[in-house]
Amino acid sequence: MKAILKVIQLYNNTNIIGKAKKNNREAQHVLYEEYSPKMLSVCRYYIKDIQHAEEVMLNGFFKAFTNIKQFEDKGSFEGWLRKIMVRESISFLRQQKKIEFSLEDTNYAVEYQNDIYDKINVAEIQELIDTLPEGYRLVFVMYAIEGYKHHEIAKMLEISEGTSKSQLSKARKLLQKKLKELNNKNYGTS
Repeated sequence: MKAILKVIQLYNNTNIIGKAKKNNREAQHVLYEEYSPKMLSVCRYYIKDIQHAEEVMLNGFFKAFTNIKQFEDKGSFEGWLRKIMVRESISFLRQQKKIEFSLEDTNYAVEYQNDIYDKINVAEIQELIDTLPEGYRLVFVMYAIEGYKHHEIAKMLEISEGTSKSQLSKARKLLQKKLKELNNKNYGTS
C-alpha cells in the first residue's frame, strides 16, 4: 500500500497583498482577519478604552487599504500596518485632548531591579500601563513595546528628545513602584 502525501498549500501573503492592491475585497478581508487581533493589541497599548481602540484599528485598516499600493513588498507588511496603527492611535489621542508631558528635569539613569514578577499576567501589566499618565504611557509604549528610538518618538509626538527620555524614565520608575506594590499585595513579599 502506497502512502499518499497530502499537500497543503501554504498561506501566500504576497499573493493576497497583490490582490488587495487591486481592490479585491476578499483579499482585504483575509488580511483583516489575519492581522486585526495584533493590530487591536497595538491600538490598545495606546488607548485605554477598548471601543475607542477598535474604532482606531478600523480607521487604521481603512487607511491601510486606501494606501496599500504604497506598500512596496520590501519589508514586513505587518510592520507597515503596525506603523499606521501607531500613527492613528496618536492622532486619536491628539483629537481627544491635548497630550500632556511633564517638563520637570529628571535623571535619565534608570535603576533596574533583578526581581522577577513571574506570576503577574499580561492583563495585570496592561492595567498597570493604563494607569500611567498619558505622556508617560505614550513614550513607554513607543520605546519599550514598539521599539522606537527617542529621536523617532520626539518627531512623532512633536516633543524634544530630552522630554522623551524624561517621560520614559518617569514611566519606568512609576511602573517599578506599581509592580512592587502589586507583588506585595498579591504575594505578601517585599
